[in-house]
Amino acid sequence: MKPTFFWRMPLLMLFMLPSACNQSSTTSPSSSTGAASGAIPIGIAVAQTSNVALLGQEQVAGAKIAEKYFNDQGGVNGTPIRLVFQDTAGDEAGAINAFQTLITRDKVVGIVGPTLSQQAFGADPIADRSKVPVLAPSNTAKGIPQIGDFIARVSAPVAVVAPNSVKAALKINPQIKRVAVLFAQNDAFSKSETETFQQTVKDQKLELVTVQKFQTTDTDFQTQATSTINLKPDLVIISGLAADGGNLVRQLRELGYKGLIIGGNGLNTSNVFSVCKALCDGVLIAQAYSPEHPGAMNKAFRDAYQAQFQKEPPQFSAQAFTAVQVYVEALKALDKQTKVAQKALPELRTALNQTLLKGQYEAPIGAISFTPEGEIVQKEFYVAQIKMDASGNNGKFTFLK
Repeated sequence: MKPTFFWRMPLLMLFMLPSACNQSSTTSPSSSTGAASGAIPIGIAVAQTSNVALLGQEQVAGAKIAEKYFNDQGGVNGTPIRLVFQDTAGDEAGAINAFQTLITRDKVVGIVGPTLSQQAFGADPIADRSKVPVLAPSNTAKGIPQIGDFIARVSAPVAVVAPNSVKAALKINPQIKRVAVLFAQNDAFSKSETETFQQTVKDQKLELVTVQKFQTTDTDFQTQATSTINLKPDLVIISGLAADGGNLVRQLRELGYKGLIIGGNGLNTSNVFSVCKALCDGVLIAQAYSPEHPGAMNKAFRDAYQAQFQKEPPQFSAQAFTAVQVYVEALKALDKQTKVAQKALPELRTALNQTLLKGQYEAPIGAISFTPEGEIVQKEFYVAQIKMDASGNNGKFTFLK
């Protein structure tokens, strides 16, 4: 147990304590930008290494753009924010370690992360017991907000988003009858997503001809792909991550499958282009974000992303930006009531959690709010189709009308 005087120390003093721990908490060269002393620390716990890094790298990019943007706008009523990055890698142990470090050593006011729902089920309870707010930027599996009072998400649940891609496939090809489903059985999100896809197939009165399982760490899908193709499906639906899902798409095409393919949210990244290259072409993916969304915040985010990366921003970057935005706007609202620097850290964390759940936000992903339980309320969703160029090295998400 910490001495009482420590926990009642004003937050400003905690922010300004000279310590190497804030420096050492940045686990890679792509970590914190090093805001000035006295900045409000917000934790970013996403996958910077492992096969999940194809998604986590996009989240790092979105969060960093948000840090610069909001600090340029004056931060929290004149006090800058400082993002503290911890690498969760791709498993539950990595997420748990990252959360524990951010909570106990880095003294963050809240956490954005982790990348995977599988990791969230392991790490989020730790934050909830410590009464530290968590905003999930990409955890769409069933049950995430129900983990605890301090857990919310800016990523719409898969049950809301995923069915849109099946409906889009039927619009492209109304003759679809036979459907094959493949999913990563070692990933909580993929298991949750495939349940939604399978239910949607039944709701649309389609025939589910096979359900094939694989691991996110697999690279050889010849068995699953051959078994699937032999059943002559009109549509294949894949729930996995970018590396495994992209390789599965590639091997299905190489073995001769010519029908439509739907990729789940784990394939919703331009990083998949380098995995399946020209064979990515035509894959359908439901989206919770469109770069073309009209709105001042999305324009600011899109312009900054394009200036830095010379391409359109992806959903994972937009959602990470949104999570940081929610913290900043909630902190600003709270600061107007009582200066956040005058609050002890445990008190601030609790007040921040209560405040962010009550807010309404005009974010890059559109107008959002939260239910009292922490579920996102979002109205606008999309479906995109991957279009690769003639070289097969570059592609883009083309949004369907």
